[in-house]
Amino acid sequence: MSTAVLEIATNLAKAIIVLFIIVDPFGSVPIFMSLTETLSEAQRKKVFNTATLIGVILLLVFAFTGQQIFLIFGISLYSFEIAGGLLLLIVSIRILISGSPHGNIESPESMGAVPIAMPLLVGPGAITTTILNFQAYGTLVTILSVLIVLLTTWIILRYVNLIYQFLGKTGAIVIARVMALLIAAISIQYILVGISHFLANSL
Repeated sequence: MSTAVLEIATNLAKAIIVLFIIVDPFGSVPIFMSLTETLSEAQRKKVFNTATLIGVILLLVFAFTGQQIFLIFGISLYSFEIAGGLLLLIVSIRILISGSPHGNIESPESMGAVPIAMPLLVGPGAITTTILNFQAYGTLVTILSVLIVLLTTWIILRYVNLIYQFLGKTGAIVIARVMALLIAAISIQYILVGISHFLANSL
């Protein structure tokens, strides 16, 4: 194995590990369960297929144009963190009040886009990590790391049904309510981190 190939393999491993930790599909499985508890198996598959595809597209778009997009619109990463936190907070409140994160007219594809693809899978941390990977390791490593991490995430999501079958309907409902509180806590953390970053860079 040549030095160049070894370097690419090493950089790819680093990029994959960091991005996978940030996306954290295993840690988010209970949240995915609560968000899709009322959907049929076919609808759930559509949600996860859509979420994975949009996640790949978003990360690659931000990898190549993220900094330019922020500059053009005058948006900071802190704004993304706060906006993502507010979005998740709304989702958690809906679950706690009505038992569902979405309205009757919302399609599985829509839920796959928001909030599962963004901000749960592709949040501020994943966007920042991808941009930094692009700057540090280049185009090939960044693209491969995004594809591998999101493919692994898709495989994990495909087996969420086994967890549903194990818990049963009542168990899934209980998990949905408990996870709504966790989603609320995550959303508040996003908001607090965004505010703290903004204050730290403003002083």
